[in-house]
Amino acid sequence: MNKNNVLIIGAVAVAFAAIGAAVANLYGGWAALTLTPGPTASASQGQAQGQTSALGPVEALYAQSLNDATGAPHALSQWKGKALVVNFWAPWCAPCVQEMPELAELATELANESAARRIHVIGIGIDSPSNIAQFASTLKITYPLYVAGMSGTELARNFGNSAGGLPYTVLIGADGKVKKTYLGRLKFAELKADLAKL
Repeated sequence: MNKNNVLIIGAVAVAFAAIGAAVANLYGGWAALTLTPGPTASASQGQAQGQTSALGPVEALYAQSLNDATGAPHALSQWKGKALVVNFWAPWCAPCVQEMPELAELATELANESAARRIHVIGIGIDSPSNIAQFASTLKITYPLYVAGMSGTELARNFGNSAGGLPYTVLIGADGKVKKTYLGRLKFAELKADLAKL
């Protein structure tokens, strides 16, 4: 292979990378961001997934214990009996990052509701603890963020996110039933209308 062929192949590779980035940006990022758990998952993660797969999606969520952005562990069973907006996201997902400030504003509004009407917002991050910690400190998100790593993809799939796209949001009633799911960037007028029906 001569020098000219190597240069042409390199230029074509760069062009395809640029086209891929443009397509991902054109479709809001999530269409190109499908995740599958890799073969590097630990044995304990595999056992935990096997134990929760027999449960319904909400029960599987409540069976989790996840660290927050500071590394402190939290049992998600603390949210049982409470209405929840569960947002699956990642720091590298552009639509996820774009919707988070508005989601944080909504979480603040909801926190001011009476106890009987209160709805909580939680975020489940699909990335490494260090990336989520850095993101949380930079953006100052006011609602709880938990680190699920790649196991968060399986949790989202339990709720019907078969494509593994992000962001993915689940509305859970205080009765523990899934009321609605949202794939892609949230439309907040729609979400607020759905919250009003709870």
